[in-house]
Amino acid sequence: MGVASTSVCSSSAPTPPVAMVPWIRAMAEKLRQRLRLDVGREICRQYPLFCFLLLCLSAASLLLNRYLHILMIFWSFVAGVVTFYCSLGPDSLLPNMLFTIKYKPKLGLQELFPQGRSCAVCGKVKCKRHRPSLLLENYQPWIDMKISSKVDASLSEVLELVLENFVYPWYRDVTDDESFVDELRITLRFFASVLIRRIHKVDIPSIITKKLLKAAMKHIEVIVKASQKVENTEFLQQAALEEYGPELHVALRSRRDELHYLRKLTELLFPYVLPPKATDCRSLTLLLREILSGSVFLPSLDFLADPDTVNHLLIIFIVDSPPEKATEPPSPLVPFLQKFAEPRNKKPSVLKLELKQIREQQDLLFRFMNFLKQEGAVHVLQICLTVEEFNDRILRPELSNDEMLSLHQELQKIYKTYCLDESIDKIRFDPFIVEEIQKIAEGPYIDVVKLQTMRCLFEAYEHVLSLLENVFTPMFCHSDEYFRQLLRGAESPTRNSKFNRSTQKRGESFGISRIGSKIKGVFKSTTMEGAMLPNYGLAEGEDDFIEEGIVVMEDDSPVEAVSTPNTPRNLAAWKISIPYVDFFEDPSSERKDKKERIPVFCIDVERNDRRAVGHEPEHWSVYRRYLEFYVLESKLTEFHGTFPDAQLPSKRIIGPKNYEFLKSKREEFQEYLQKLLQHPELSNSQLLADFLSPNGGETQFLDKILPDVNLGKIIKSVPGKLMKEKGQHLEPFIMNFINSCESPKPKPCKPELTILSPTSENNKKLFNDLFKNNANRAENTERKQNKNYFMEMMTVEGVYDYLMYVGRVVFQVPDWLHHLLMGTRILFKNTLEMYTDYYIHCKLEQLFQEHRLVSLITLLRDAVFRENTEPRSLQDKQKRAKQTFDEMMNYIPDVIVKCIGEEAKYESIRLLFDGLQQPVLNKQLTYVLLDIVIQELFPELNKVQKEVTSMTSWM
Repeated sequence: MGVASTSVCSSSAPTPPVAMVPWIRAMAEKLRQRLRLDVGREICRQYPLFCFLLLCLSAASLLLNRYLHILMIFWSFVAGVVTFYCSLGPDSLLPNMLFTIKYKPKLGLQELFPQGRSCAVCGKVKCKRHRPSLLLENYQPWIDMKISSKVDASLSEVLELVLENFVYPWYRDVTDDESFVDELRITLRFFASVLIRRIHKVDIPSIITKKLLKAAMKHIEVIVKASQKVENTEFLQQAALEEYGPELHVALRSRRDELHYLRKLTELLFPYVLPPKATDCRSLTLLLREILSGSVFLPSLDFLADPDTVNHLLIIFIVDSPPEKATEPPSPLVPFLQKFAEPRNKKPSVLKLELKQIREQQDLLFRFMNFLKQEGAVHVLQICLTVEEFNDRILRPELSNDEMLSLHQELQKIYKTYCLDESIDKIRFDPFIVEEIQKIAEGPYIDVVKLQTMRCLFEAYEHVLSLLENVFTPMFCHSDEYFRQLLRGAESPTRNSKFNRSTQKRGESFGISRIGSKIKGVFKSTTMEGAMLPNYGLAEGEDDFIEEGIVVMEDDSPVEAVSTPNTPRNLAAWKISIPYVDFFEDPSSERKDKKERIPVFCIDVERNDRRAVGHEPEHWSVYRRYLEFYVLESKLTEFHGTFPDAQLPSKRIIGPKNYEFLKSKREEFQEYLQKLLQHPELSNSQLLADFLSPNGGETQFLDKILPDVNLGKIIKSVPGKLMKEKGQHLEPFIMNFINSCESPKPKPCKPELTILSPTSENNKKLFNDLFKNNANRAENTERKQNKNYFMEMMTVEGVYDYLMYVGRVVFQVPDWLHHLLMGTRILFKNTLEMYTDYYIHCKLEQLFQEHRLVSLITLLRDAVFRENTEPRSLQDKQKRAKQTFDEMMNYIPDVIVKCIGEEAKYESIRLLFDGLQQPVLNKQLTYVLLDIVIQELFPELNKVQKEVTSMTSWM
């Protein structure tokens, strides 16, 4: 036992040191954390030279403490370096050191209107009274815009070629009337003016350096990544397209997608580049869309993305040759495209009126005044008439004191109403006019006779007259008021309804709907030789019976059914909902054994507008097909015009209209009907009431072969005479007569986009040998999700960072040079940025000189229309490519070559050059840059994100 105990005691003796090991390690870890040894080790690893010098200086201070006063010089230097490094990080930049170079960005609104004029009436920049269509930038953007006559002639030549190549070839086969082409000329002038004004509004150098070059850096990164995966440059383009992955631009998937994208982009810009209400004319917008997207934009982008064009632009930029000087003096300034927009039509047009013609016709003058009331500018006509009357009175040879006092009071009224800034009826006059009128109005009344020899009132009258003739008269000629005046010979629906009610009061009423039903039955029958028209004579006793089923025309005050005589109707008090979609047996189905079941909307209606006369609320359900909603919209548009806040979704032409499809549209159709009921002009609409009635108009909303035949016109004209004579064999004549004379009704929605048919001729125009089918990606092809470079944060900003980025990614500069550039970034980044903006600004000023602009426009004309140019041969293109590569090699300074090496220089330049020789990759970069430019020129597109998203939703 003693031995055992001794062994145990001896074995337990070393236990305390072992137990202390974890405690010692914990203390050492805490000490290391407090001393931050990891941080010190990392500092020594990153800055070995600095740490070695610091260690040597510390050792020298300990060993040579006698000379510490001398070593303090070195310690002060180290302290200064450390202080400078800690206080100035990579984000700390010195300001621009080139004080003589100062570049000021543009101010947007003042560039557009340097004299502060915007509203055509009051002259305020941000007018809140008058309609937006009166703003000069929205109606006449070419006001005060003048360019040199040579540039104007070059632009006119290009636009004339557009008309000659894409409009006149088919238009001359239709008519010789130039009215339509004249309107097209004005539209093109408007488009070009808006584009130029917006270009003047943006800061081009800033866009280039801050956004366009950054997108180019992304493109270079993709090319570098792709080059690492291929050995042969022949596969570089395909590898880069795969590297883009899902971030490839939608226009690059195929040539048809590219054309579709340009169409959608053009349509998206139309509200901002076309005159007000021009987009309401669907035929004009479709024509312009096809001309611009397919015949101008597509070949222009092909020209820009062509490697031969890219090489040509690179040579111009790289070659350090003096710019070409002008050989002729500058040409005089002329109004922008005024000569191009002059009307060519020699025939008188009903859409071209003079103010004199309007004033000579009382009914036309009344329409003109109504139009001015709608535009909020009736006071323009009032001052014109007032000044005319004032001039007639003041030009009398002898004026009595009472007459002078009356004229003076009238002048004071004119001044307070039309000249003061705080007046709501203020009109913009020249300052000298306002000053002279103010001087007479605030002086003694006898001074009013001075106006007989002063120019102020005559100048004011000329200004207002010019405003009426040049602004409001053209607007009136395209207004609804004027069109109603032109169609005054044809009775309006309201007038027809009044006529029908008046004849009923005289005992001459008849079943108008029954006659309509019989004539409609004629249209259903097949044309048979020798067939007689039905007997349209009315039996006795039918005068007092009015059918409610077929309504010939819209009547704001129709006769109600017999069951509810003299009962007012207010559709705004009706409540409707579409709770579900059901199936309905089609009675028109050809199969008699088994009726076809079609999906329909179930509309629940609750009528609450007859409580005042003691009626309880009524409830019923109506079943309507999908197409019946669009027939309703078409008929309402015909009689009441469009309702912007109540629109059906786009009509589905191709594809099944099954139960699932109708169910997905249920809420939209319900909202459409609810909004229609809230419109005051539809509160007593017979069409809408019939649509919501269980027995109202079962057939008039069906989409038949002739769904929109206006029976009112037929009853008023030909069939009335035919019924009296009871002619025979006239059914074919009636059918042909209606088909030839009846104008098409407005469509309920925009038609589908025109897609090129897959014919060999269209394919020949769309595809070419250079771009082929772009990336040739199918619409639903699954694409590999590569690393998304475009969602990563770009840390580079500015030209200095771009140069460092290219040096690091493309040229593979050594680390010491990269660190040196990072150090000098603090000193020279802002200086280089300012110099770059100034340099680009100077280059743009040189580029926008008259002779260079003419040269650029000529190049664009030759590229789009192939005028006076022969296609460049393959040998010429190869020669230009070799010259481009040589110039790129010579462009790199020798100092940089010594730092990176000759081989690295060759490989890097070769990589950049090979990337620029890929047409589809050039097209990708072109579209990315185009999107950036469009968003800068039209910042409104960034605010309507839904429209921008819908532009790519078809993908």
